[in-house]
Amino acid sequence: MRFDIITIFPELFGSVFSAGIIRKAIEKGLIEVQVHDLRDYASGKHQQVDDRPFGGDAGMVLKPEPIFRAVEAVREDADVPVVLMSPQGRRLDSPLVEKMARSPRQILICGRYDGVDERVVQGLVTDEISIGDYVLSGGELAALVLMDSVARFVPGVVGKAESVEHDSFFRGSLDYPQYTRPREFRGMAVPDILFSGDHAKITEWRRRAALEKTWSRRPDLLDSSRISPDDRNRLEEIKGSKEGRKNGHDQ
Repeated sequence: MRFDIITIFPELFGSVFSAGIIRKAIEKGLIEVQVHDLRDYASGKHQQVDDRPFGGDAGMVLKPEPIFRAVEAVREDADVPVVLMSPQGRRLDSPLVEKMARSPRQILICGRYDGVDERVVQGLVTDEISIGDYVLSGGELAALVLMDSVARFVPGVVGKAESVEHDSFFRGSLDYPQYTRPREFRGMAVPDILFSGDHAKITEWRRRAALEKTWSRRPDLLDSSRISPDDRNRLEEIKGSKEGRKNGHDQ
């Protein structure tokens, strides 16, 4: 998979690719990352990439010409997705990450200042993506978040493929609770079932624990069509058990 990142601050990406799974994926040739300085595609003595907005307003707006030139110079195939990192885009979530992972190449435009000229969105961008309902100083950090999440689905990037399948959100829920040594810490003990050696029971416990955590913390995720019929049955049992304990306490 190849990522082409268009930014006015290419130096922000330097150290990020020198550690962690992204570095290993690059070294293995599983991922290629090219960072392009938008100013290289600006015309004029000062290589200006932004200007004041028409109609009067505070802030500056990225001009369309350099962005079009950059994308057209980088993109070799008209089918390559061009993504604008923007707080106005649709929110990045696990289904969207999985969909993006099926494309062998992504061009990521990092917005800055008061945004980009709308004609970039109208005539160039195939998708606008946000990583949350808040505003960053620029799209560089958002691009890194997107790239890291998508890269995990590239075969070989994560050591064990099943690790990705157990991640939060992959099956429409949060991940199950994890424990390691020591078996007891400050009066808090690891559930006995994890030492039972019965893998079927452990798997069932983990799935129920994941659903219970999700119902408690992020019930909005459980409306997803990714929840299986078995999981829906588990949820009904969990809700019934919780309601029973609540009513017993009230009495």
